[in-house]
Amino acid sequence: MRVFVPSQLQSYTAGATQVDAVGRTVDEVLRHLDKHYPGIRFRIIDEQGRIRRHMRLFVGADTVKTVAQIVRTTDELLIFGALSGG
Repeated sequence: MRVFVPSQLQSYTAGATQVDAVGRTVDEVLRHLDKHYPGIRFRIIDEQGRIRRHMRLFVGADTVKTVAQIVRTTDELLIFGALSGG
């Protein structure tokens, strides 16, 4: 599966904007990423295993609501950091 990495997490991927990962669920994909890019999963998922409030994940055009979501090897996972401001 192709994973698109936002600019604020590219320091974990040595600047790569896209990386490959494997897994049957979003959680497995993120755990695989964390093995190759230590610390990246914690920036996306909190201590309770939920997607952090400031992160948005999409499988294709579909919003990921839980890391238990099933994925296929042909899917693309897009990770976005939500913008905030005043």
